[in-house]
Amino acid sequence: MTTRAFAPWFDAHLDLAYLAECGRDMDAPLDGAGGPHPPAAVTWPALRDGGVRFCLGTIFTEADGTDAVGYPSGDAKAAADRGRAQLAQYQRAVATGRISLMPRRGRPFGTSCDGACDIPRDTGAPISLGILMENGDPIASPDELEWWVSQGLVAVGPSWAKAARYAGGNSTTTGLTDLGRELVREVDRLGVVIDASHLSDASLAQVLEMTDSPVIASHSNCRMLLEKTNQRHLTDDAIIEIARRGGVIGLNLYGKFLTPPGMERAPTIDDAIRHLERVCELVGHRRAVGLGSDMDGGFSAEGLPQGIRSPRDLSKLLDALHARGWSDDELRGFACDNWLRFWGW
Repeated sequence: MTTRAFAPWFDAHLDLAYLAECGRDMDAPLDGAGGPHPPAAVTWPALRDGGVRFCLGTIFTEADGTDAVGYPSGDAKAAADRGRAQLAQYQRAVATGRISLMPRRGRPFGTSCDGACDIPRDTGAPISLGILMENGDPIASPDELEWWVSQGLVAVGPSWAKAARYAGGNSTTTGLTDLGRELVREVDRLGVVIDASHLSDASLAQVLEMTDSPVIASHSNCRMLLEKTNQRHLTDDAIIEIARRGGVIGLNLYGKFLTPPGMERAPTIDDAIRHLERVCELVGHRRAVGLGSDMDGGFSAEGLPQGIRSPRDLSKLLDALHARGWSDDELRGFACDNWLRFWGW
C-alpha cells in the first residue's frame, strides 16, 4: 500500500495567522520563511507540498501576551483589534488564492467529503479553511458572534490556557462566566462549534450541561497517557462524551504532549499512535479521531515527534496505523474524512 495515495489531509489546528502576524513569510519555502519558532514546519507552500487541502486556521490571542497577538487582560477592544488583524491575514490569503474560506457546520458548499481523499495531492486549488477562534476574547460581545460567522468563523474555544472574559482555561480552575453562558447560547443558535481543547474541566462540564450540540477538541491528546492532573488534555469521560455527540478529537503532534513528564527519550510516532488508539478503544470505533497537529503553534519543527518535521512527513502516521491493522477506509477517515463528515464540507 502507498500511503501517499491517502492525501489530502485535514489538519484541524494550525496557527497560521499568528505566525504571519509574528513575522513569518507564509508564502516562502520553509528554509526562508523567518519569523517565530525556527526551524519552521509550516508555510502555505509546505502545507500544499504535504497534501494539506483542508484545515482549521486559528485566530489566536493571548491575554497579557508580549508579542503581536498579546493584549491587556480584560481589554475587549484591544483583543478585538488583535483578532481582526489576524482575520485580515486570512482575507489576504483569500485574495492571493492561497485559501478559500469555508462555512460553519451544516452549511456546506463547494466541496463534498464524498471521494475527497481521492483528490490528487496538488491540484492548484486553494486550501479550504475554516476559522477557529482560540480564545474568545476578540468577540467583543456575544451579539458580535454573528459578524464573525459572516467572516468565516466556524468554531470557537471560549478560552486559551488563561482565564478569559468568557471562560476559565486549562491553567485555571474557574468555569464559564455569565458572559460565557451568553456566548454558548449564541454559539448554539448560530450553529458554531465549541472547541474544548483549552477549556478547564469546570468550563467544559458547564458547556456540556448547557448544550446537547456536538463539540470538538481540535488539538488534544489523552490525559491518562500524560499527567493525570493536567487539564490541557482530555479525560476518558470527556473523550467518550465528545464521541457520543458525534464530535472529533484532533491528534496534537507537539512532542511534549505525547509522553508523560520525565520521559528521557525523544517522543516518537508510536507515542502519537498510542493516543489515537486509546481514543478508539474508549469509544469503540475509529470515526472520532483526526489530525490537529498544532505544527509551529509555539514550538518549532524540532518539537515534533521523531520522523516528522513538516506536513510532507504526515504519511508516516498512516504507515504506522496500517501496520497496526487499520483498513484503507479507516486511514482515510483519520487523514481527512472524519473531519470532513463532521463539517459537511
